[in-house]
Amino acid sequence: MPVMGRRRHRQWVRLRAAMVTALLLASAALAAAPAHYALDPVHTRVLFAVGHAGFSQALGTVSGAEGTLVFDPQDWRSARVDVRVPLARLDLGDDAWNRATLGRKLLDAQRWPEARFQSVRVEPLAPDRFLVHGRLTLRGVTRELPLEVKFNALRRHPLPPFRRTAGFSATATLNRSEFGIDAWPSMIGETVELRIEAEAVRTRAHGEDEPGNAPDEAAPATGPTDEDPSP
Repeated sequence: MPVMGRRRHRQWVRLRAAMVTALLLASAALAAAPAHYALDPVHTRVLFAVGHAGFSQALGTVSGAEGTLVFDPQDWRSARVDVRVPLARLDLGDDAWNRATLGRKLLDAQRWPEARFQSVRVEPLAPDRFLVHGRLTLRGVTRELPLEVKFNALRRHPLPPFRRTAGFSATATLNRSEFGIDAWPSMIGETVELRIEAEAVRTRAHGEDEPGNAPDEAAPATGPTDEDPSP
């Protein structure tokens, strides 16, 4: 091969290697980028417990929460959460108590129909546990509230349309008077305990694989690995 030909060949080899390296780096960067998820309002529920005149803990739920999650399971510090909870979906198991709780003396849901939680930062505690520091807005008042979150799973859902789904469990405690909910102190406890079960589905707008073609994604190392066939 002539000298000029060998030189051009070496230049081509170097250029091709540089192109392959750039493509690999770009692919790795895309793979590691945080993905966008939307809360599944059917499989997301907020459970709350509050003292009832010292006799028991009254239990209620709020369903229908909607919101967005942006996260990379390899870098939880970059995660972001924005959730809205419709207070009209509150259920204490009794219509009269529902109306009283949503009334002006307590949640005042006609004026403030939703609660909203927006994350500020995420503090990893373990591969599958972390604190989500955020701001809760309730009854027109915003206060800081940390959520202790357990990451349950991230994989393709076993039922059609086989969407990539993430599952979380969370707990928190708040003082209701800090949000202006201070009526009936002899009847209703000050401290409210929250438990949240949430599922979120990856949104197609951010490059999700088509249904049926999405590869399985592993759950956290300490989390469950079996696939529950329930919806």
